[in-house]
Parts: sequence; C-alpha cells; structure tokens
Amino acid sequence: MVTAAWPGVDAEWSRRIEVPSTAAADPAGTVRRWHVLDNGPQLERLGLAPAGTLLCVHGNPTWSYLWRSFLAAGTDPVHPWRVVAVDQLDMGFSERTGVFRRLADRIRDLGDLTDALGLHGPVVTAGHDWGGVISLGWALAHQHQLAGVVLTNTAVHQPGSSRIPAALRLALHPAVHKWGTTTSDAFLRVTHSLASPPLPADIRDAYMAPYRGASRREGVGNFVADIPVDASHPSHPELARVAEGLRGLDVPVLMLWGPRDPIFSDRYLKDLIQRIPAAKVHRYEGAGHLLAEDRDIAPAVFDWLTANIAGSGAGTDGTGAAGSAGTQGTGQGHPVPAAQDPFRPLWALLGELSAGPSGTGTAISEMAPDGSAGRSLTWAELEKNVADVSAGLAGMGVGSGSRVSLMVPPGVDLTVALYACLRLGAVVVVADAGLGTRGLSRAVKGATPDVLVGIDRALAAARALGWAARLVSVHDLPAARRRILGVETSLTALARAGARSGHRTADGPDPDQPAAVLFTSGSTGPAKGVVYTHRQLAAMRDTVAETFGIHPGDRLVAGFAPFALLGPALGAVSVTPAMDVTAPRTLTARALARAAAAVDATVVFASPAALRNVLATQDGLTTGDAAALSRVELLLSAGAPVPEPLLAGVQRLLPRASLHTPYGMTEALPVTDISLEQIRAAGTGNVAGAGNGVCVGLPVHGARVAILPLAADGTVPGDGTSPGAEPVTAPCVTGEILVSAPHVKEYYDRLWLTQQASAASAGWHRTGDVGHFDAEGRLWVEGRLAHIVTAPGSVVTPVGPEQAIESLDSVRMAAVVGVGPVGTQAVVAVVETVPAVRKAGPADPQLAVRVRAAAAAAGVSVAAVLVVPAQPTDIRHNAKIDRTRLSLWAAKVLAGGRPGTP
Repeated sequence: MVTAAWPGVDAEWSRRIEVPSTAAADPAGTVRRWHVLDNGPQLERLGLAPAGTLLCVHGNPTWSYLWRSFLAAGTDPVHPWRVVAVDQLDMGFSERTGVFRRLADRIRDLGDLTDALGLHGPVVTAGHDWGGVISLGWALAHQHQLAGVVLTNTAVHQPGSSRIPAALRLALHPAVHKWGTTTSDAFLRVTHSLASPPLPADIRDAYMAPYRGASRREGVGNFVADIPVDASHPSHPELARVAEGLRGLDVPVLMLWGPRDPIFSDRYLKDLIQRIPAAKVHRYEGAGHLLAEDRDIAPAVFDWLTANIAGSGAGTDGTGAAGSAGTQGTGQGHPVPAAQDPFRPLWALLGELSAGPSGTGTAISEMAPDGSAGRSLTWAELEKNVADVSAGLAGMGVGSGSRVSLMVPPGVDLTVALYACLRLGAVVVVADAGLGTRGLSRAVKGATPDVLVGIDRALAAARALGWAARLVSVHDLPAARRRILGVETSLTALARAGARSGHRTADGPDPDQPAAVLFTSGSTGPAKGVVYTHRQLAAMRDTVAETFGIHPGDRLVAGFAPFALLGPALGAVSVTPAMDVTAPRTLTARALARAAAAVDATVVFASPAALRNVLATQDGLTTGDAAALSRVELLLSAGAPVPEPLLAGVQRLLPRASLHTPYGMTEALPVTDISLEQIRAAGTGNVAGAGNGVCVGLPVHGARVAILPLAADGTVPGDGTSPGAEPVTAPCVTGEILVSAPHVKEYYDRLWLTQQASAASAGWHRTGDVGHFDAEGRLWVEGRLAHIVTAPGSVVTPVGPEQAIESLDSVRMAAVVGVGPVGTQAVVAVVETVPAVRKAGPADPQLAVRVRAAAAAAGVSVAAVLVVPAQPTDIRHNAKIDRTRLSLWAAKVLAGGRPGTP
C-alpha cells in the first residue's frame, strides 16, 4: 500500500480503482484493480481548476513513484494541472493479473483506465522507457482528447541494421531472463544503479517497495520478454503501428533526454526526431536513463505546458504549437525580414570564379607539415571537385537533412567536403579535436551524424566509440585497413563515382533549412551545438566581407579554424599554414611567413594564442620571411580578448597591416570590431564609460548590440531571480550583452532549455557576456555572466581588475574569482607569475601587496592572492581562463586544503 512514508508522495494522491477490461488478454467481463497517484481530488479540495490532465506512464521496472515531482508541481495555484500517474497492471501496486500482457493489451489497458477515470481533454501524455510507447499508443487512439506529448528516454523503433542494446540482450537471454528479472531483484537494482547521482537509500527503497518477492516481479520479467527484438516478435506489428502513426501527430511535443542511458541511447532520440521533426528537444548532459531522478525536469515540463498547452485546447495551434517540419528546437528564432537582398548561397562564388580567366587561378592551398608548398586547387578544380563529391554523396544516400560529421583538418579536403555537403542540403557537423576525446565524443554522439568523414585517427575513434553508423575516409585505404576501421568508402572514391554519374544538384536547399551544427569551445561547460541555416551562413560571409573589405582577389592565410572555411565563400585565395589548427599554439612565425609567401597574402586570420607563439618564435625568420609578412594588409584575431601589448608586438612584425580584433562567439561571429589604433584611443581618451574591461569597438555591418542591465545582486532579467527589463544602449550601464543580426545562430541543437534561456525579447540573443557602452557607443566586455563576483554590497566583474593586475611586470595572467555564498563572496586573485612558480598556493607577501594595490586602483578590494604555475585555460583557444574551476580550487585552498593543481 502506498503511504506518505514514501519520500515525495502525498498520501492524498494514492487511490485504487476497479476498471472493466477490454484487453484481448482478458476474458470478457474481467475487472482489474488499478493503483494510481492522482492529485485531482487534492486540486478539487483546494478549489483549483486544472488547465488539463497530464497522464504519466512509467516503464520497467519503475512505477508511478517516478512522476512524484510532476504531481507536486501540478498543484501550483497559478498554473494547476491534474496529474494522473498510473501503475500499469502487474506493476507497482496494481493487480498482479497472472496473464502475459502484450504491448497492444497494455495500450488497451490504459484506455480502459482513462475511460473509468472519465478523463476529458485537454490531455497531455508523458511516458518513460516502455511507458513511452504505451503512452503514445494511447495518444494516437485518443487524438480528440490529446493536447500534447512529453517523452523521456524511450524508443518506438529498432533499426533492422543494429542489435538491441547489450543490457537488454543479456536480460532476454534464456539462461538469465527468469533469474535476472523475476527470481531475483537484479534487474531492479541494476536499473536503480543507473541514476546519477546515486539514489538515496530511502528513494531506492521506495522504488523496490512494490516488487518484494518473486511473485510481485512477474510483470517485470514479462515486460522484458515483450520487447520486439525483430519483425517476428508478436508485439512488433503494434510497435510498428505506433511508430508510423507518429508521423501524422499534430500536437506540441517535448522530448527530454538523458544521453548517458545505456538502453535508450541517442540513436533512438534521433529516430523520434525524424518522426516528429517539430518537437522541442533538450538533452541533459550527464544525465541517464532515470532522467526524472537525475534532473528536476518538472519545472521545464510545466513551463512548456503553460506556453504551449494551457488555454489552447486539444489539437489547436496555440503559442509554441508544433510548427512545420524542419524547425526542431528553434525557440526564439530570427524571423527573416520582409525586405531583403536576394539569397546567395555560401558557395555562390565558387561557380562564378570557376568560369572564365579566373578559373585557372589558385583558389585554395595548404602547406605541407615541413612548411613547404603542398596541394592546391584552381577555382575550376575546386568547383569540379565539390560537384563530384556532392554527386558521390548523393549516390550513397546523403541528401537534404542528412547529418555529416567532418573530422578532417582544415585544407583542401575539408573545404571540398564542406561545400559538397552544403550544396546537397546535408547538415555539416563540425566539432574540432580541441575539445579533447571526451568532449569531442560527447559532441559528435549528441549530434547523431548519419555519416562521418574523417582522417584515420578520427575513424578509429569513431569505430571504437560509436560516433556514426557509416564511416568515410578521406583517401582510399588498403582493403585490410578499411575493414579494421569499418570504412564504407572514401572522398576520393565518391568523387570518382560522382564524376562518372554526371549528376549535378539542380536546385540548392531551402535558405532557411539547417546547414551546419558548429560546436562551441566548451570553456563554460559542455560544448553546445549551434545550428546555422544556409541564410545565416551566407549572412556571416556578407558581414565579414563588408566589415573588413575582403573581396575576390584578396589572399588570406587561415590560421584560425572558424575562418579557414570562409575563404572560398569570400572569393579569396586561401592557404592553411603548417600547424594544427585545433592547437593554435603550434603556429610558428616561420610557418606563418611561408604560408603568406605562398599566396602573397594580404589578410591573416590567427587566434591570440597563435599570435603569442608567432612572436615567441620570430627570431627564426629570414629576410624573405619578413618581406612576406610585411606585405600583409589586414590581420584579424578572434576567439579571446587580445591584449594591446600583444597587438603591438604583432604590429612590428606586420608593419603595413591594419590589426583588428573582432568580438564574437560561435553563436554570432563577428559582433563588433576594433583596430589597434582604436584600442589605443579608447585607452587614453577621457570618455565616460571607458575602462573596466576590454574595448571591443562598434557593431559590425548589420548587427545591433544592447545591454540587459544587471540587478543590484548581480542577476539579470530572465534568470528566474529578477524582474524583467528592456535592453538599453545608454552609456555606463553594466549588464548582459545582447546581439541581434542576420548571422546570429538559429538555435542550440537539441538544447531547447538552453535556447529558451538565450533568447531575450524581440529577437535578441543573450551572449552570456557582461559589459557596457561608453559615451561614444563603443562596447566594453567585462567578463562572463557566470563569473561575476557578488561581494558584500557590490558586484565585481572580473576583466577590469584582472587587467590592472596584469599590468604588473611579475604577472603574466590573472583571474579574479569569488569564494563563498552568493552575496557575501570574498574576492580572490589567482595569478600566473613571471617567472612561473613551481607550486600553487598562497602568494608571497610582497606580491600579494602589489596585487591588492593594483586591484584597489581598479576599485576592487581583494581578500586573498594565490599563485599557480599556469592558469587553467580552455583547450581550444588556450586563452580563456577557466574561472569556475579556479573558484572551486581557491575555495579548497582557503579552507585549508592541499593546493594541488587547479
């Protein structure tokens, strides 16, 4: 019997009901005894009229207890919902029928129960595990009542080309099945162990309560036995009926997913998205099978209900309705203006420049590892290669909407593959090795590519870690190597096949369809996939061209990965220097000079970390190298703040170049721009609002920038703790930086909640950066919103005091972090010294005095000064300090712990 003794369960919710059965498994006239958790009577007692009913269906081997947070959330007096969480027959505290119940029986059972309860629309179903399929079966049979669908880790289709998950294969094995699921409680304990963090003892006991004794677990074993492993299984036709029925489902759908689930992995999520492309999707990194235990998902579900269901009625198109196919997870979005220039796809100039005299000119080059000239393609060759590979990809089934992960170093091969995919309408997935093996695997698996194109090292990892079902090498491989790596074909073979076919894509993809998923650096948490449409990629090209004056005929050295692929789109000759673009510090002055000489470069793209190493290695330059660099007219450096002294050193190396440091992020690049001369003017001018941060200049062509003001406690509107506010452009107001532009990303891939949080009013994108405008309209960046220090009586943004501390000769890099509870945090300075200290820990007294004095000059009182041999930085840019990690480390040190390495 369910009582209030089970944590989180109100005794008033528990009820039993007798239900006449119409299931084929039962003789006519059979009445079954059900147990449900139902907050309906409680709402009635409280005088609350629910907006609808949330019908929650558990899977195996859980019970209605899984949905207790939903039952509690449904009693919110502002947005009440009746929540009915069922215990399926033979499960939980419902009747043990002694009858083997198939999938069709369970769908019919649920319908019998809702008839007996007298449920009326609007009804939203919520399902988990095999309860997801059953809830969907009910939904398809009751579309006149249905207003929406919520799904957590589940599946409706088992691809014939792959086996069911290993854990289920083991549970189904004749030697294991009965003992593992019924005789013992092993299946329950293994399922409970999947929770992360681990379930507390009292929660585990609550989940075990209905299943003590083998006679109480027969339904657990039967549920496993009813898994349709192939088309011969008795329940397969019913599963197929439900799966196909989803394609016509016309109600809002929310899918919340734990990607660490060893059973219902991302491949099942991908299948569901393909069937319901308009669904809102959010993957909770780090969460697994028992998502409702791993994360508090009730607030997200009820916010979605309020926005999408409440007041809309069943099947109507209320706010946030399902929408059209291909808009999955778009959230705020960026509506296309009514009046706009004709769309020119990213690859438009390839075709134009391949014809006529320009066709024989070099389009793209790459330098060999030793710095000598490597491969190159003319514009005509580039156009033909792209067309051939595009046709070859189409021949292997890649088409509009297919996802292709490109794990190829920047250069000729990556350029050809990228433009071939875009021309086909395939969505390219780009996540570089700078994320590290773990971060890279998380990103690629989460994007669920259909095909992965990679070099041997990437293919080996993809094979071992299951990144994609179909693998393509860059070049032809020996047969034995191809078998070992599981490679289907190569780009070279695809080009040959495409050339033979003569097929050419007649019409390009829809400009507003997804074109690319580009992953962020992961410097403030797990890397996020950022989705761009074809129109937005084209807008990025146009913004770069107009802002920096880069046009056909220019010649650029692409030493910064995001720009390595823009050269052909701009019509500029491009060359990739001899370096690992995913490790910027590998660019040497000699490699940069040789690349510049190879194309007589007028433009250089390089990250700050790359420029630091260029300056550190400039002693090896020859007279010819120096001459090649002296002809560069424009340098762009992005990816992290660029200190003025670094730019000054680069200016001496590139004496004719105009040095620019555009500010932006993966979600919008670029946003603003400033030159070295403008940086110096901003630093010396007596302008209101100048200082306390890095001046990043004025908005670029087509962009708007605004500020969402900080509250006195350091919060901002929309974070759930402070009232709303409107964006401002007034000087000297510190807050979160907002941007709106044609080239701002469309949405975060399968991160619906993140997208919701990033969208401010009227199409603004919330950057997560904090800053202000000065009186001349220039933007100053003060740090990340997540890194604000809330000291007693003041809010401290980190960049200003960090710059002041870094002005000391003995300090190379500084980080200002907060330690302690929000609102009473102590300000701690963590510095990397010159020369570097050998051990991390408290700074010597003399250095501490100087650091405190420098910070005080910037208006900040530092409570403690710590030193580290090297600042922990993000692995992609090697320049963004991991302040969150430093804050945790500093708290440990100041509490008396051993310093260790942050």
